[in-house]
Amino acid sequence: MDKPFAITLGAGGSQANKTGAWRTERPVYLDRLPPCNDACPAGENIQRWLALAEEPSYEAAWREIMRDNPFPAITGRVCYRPCESACNRGKLDEAVGINAVERFLGDEAIAHGWMVPATAGPSGKGVLVVGAGPAGLSAAYHLTLLGHAVTVMDSGPAPGGMMRFGIPRYRLPRDVLDAEIQRVLDMGVALELGRTVTDLAGAMRGFDAAFLAVGAHIGRRAFIPAGDSARILDAVSVLRGMEDASAPLLGRRVVVYGGGDTAMDAARTARRLGASDAVVVYRRTRDRMPAHDSEVVEAAEEGVRMKWLSTIAYAGGGTVTIERMRLDESGFPQPTGEFEELAADSVVLALGQEADLSLLAGLAGVESEGGVVKVGPDLMTGCPGVFAGGDMVPAERTVTVAVGHGKKAARHIDAWLRGGSHRPPPRHPMAAFDLLNTWYYSDAPASVRPKLDLARRMSTFEEVQGGLEESTALFEARRCLSCGNCFACDNCYGVCPDNAVIELGPGPRYEIDLDFCKGCGLCVSECPAGAITMVPEIT
Repeated sequence: MDKPFAITLGAGGSQANKTGAWRTERPVYLDRLPPCNDACPAGENIQRWLALAEEPSYEAAWREIMRDNPFPAITGRVCYRPCESACNRGKLDEAVGINAVERFLGDEAIAHGWMVPATAGPSGKGVLVVGAGPAGLSAAYHLTLLGHAVTVMDSGPAPGGMMRFGIPRYRLPRDVLDAEIQRVLDMGVALELGRTVTDLAGAMRGFDAAFLAVGAHIGRRAFIPAGDSARILDAVSVLRGMEDASAPLLGRRVVVYGGGDTAMDAARTARRLGASDAVVVYRRTRDRMPAHDSEVVEAAEEGVRMKWLSTIAYAGGGTVTIERMRLDESGFPQPTGEFEELAADSVVLALGQEADLSLLAGLAGVESEGGVVKVGPDLMTGCPGVFAGGDMVPAERTVTVAVGHGKKAARHIDAWLRGGSHRPPPRHPMAAFDLLNTWYYSDAPASVRPKLDLARRMSTFEEVQGGLEESTALFEARRCLSCGNCFACDNCYGVCPDNAVIELGPGPRYEIDLDFCKGCGLCVSECPAGAITMVPEIT
């Protein structure tokens, strides 16, 4: 006698589906890539450390961040939060305050003295890092974790690069900067300050590889017709001068020429130095301004005036003449012949920065173009064993991008030193918003972070943006939707009509008992996180 069709189908190694139904598809648990993780320039597993913070297990969450980023208290202050722009929760109410939670964890680590021990045994290899900015120090940190001996050389009087000499104290307090850098140095990284590398081939003697991370410390200049009495400075020098014993003298009326974050920093610094009028002159409209919106908003709050569609035609005699511009069909500014005078004791140029590439002279195989070094996908230059990152290579110039470059370079340098190649693991499919069942989540608007009152902001260099208290940090962590990854909510277990979902506990979470699963897909449609999918039945 022939067997019933349900038995001969034989799904999943079982001879019979004991519910008596015939599947055409079966549910499978999977891990998707959360959009916050995907957007993070440092490559952090944001969803993972938010889940640990939610428990709450703050030190474990901090250590998860430290797998990718050695400076959470710094990036928790100065990162421009692409993770939050990508956050699916932003389509529901407001994005999770990821950056604020990261800052909280970074500050907790400093307060409690948490350290990261170097776990790998010595490799016997030495790596030279040129530049003690975010890229160089990040590379040094990761290379040390991988067992290599690292020496960092920097021309400056103190480590930090543009974090110290380009970001004002009101955004990044120096005690925070110093604490996170010192943690890296305490791991055994050798630091040589006041060492300007002009002969890279000579400096590399005794080292097996090098990572170049020279910051963009040279301000770009522009020809501006000016009288003998005109006082014209560059923004990089002004911001760097804030680390000296005496602050730069800008006067009561300051005009800043440029439209990036450095222009905003220069104008806001001028206000704190006593300028009664600080004006930013920019050739295009605000929507074309490269400065991040948060910087522009805070500058306006502090009384910085903006002159859009304007360019400086002449400076001298205590005034600046600006010409109104208009945008042509291609969006390029064109002169109008309309002029206006502004009172100005000084003009600060904030037209971009460049890295000093002179150390590459005579190094075989290294090519540069447009002020940056050509590198491969592994960040190696044309010279074997010489890698580059941060401001020296084509990329967005932010601290978090530089930190990511340092990590990436360290992994490729490690593989190169060991005679192999580094292959990143394959990426999971994206966890799109439409895969989530957001009605399971209650409305929970983001916490409001405190700000220093305006009067204090204008008279001191105290930190403007406050941090979260423990209660609000915990609340923010718990707002995470766990996009695309199971967080053991038991929803699938509860809605399955045939009790085919088996609980496995923390870690493994669940599995499907295919003897009883009908393939109805109810678990998939009701998973809040979109962590289950249907696949064709195996016959």
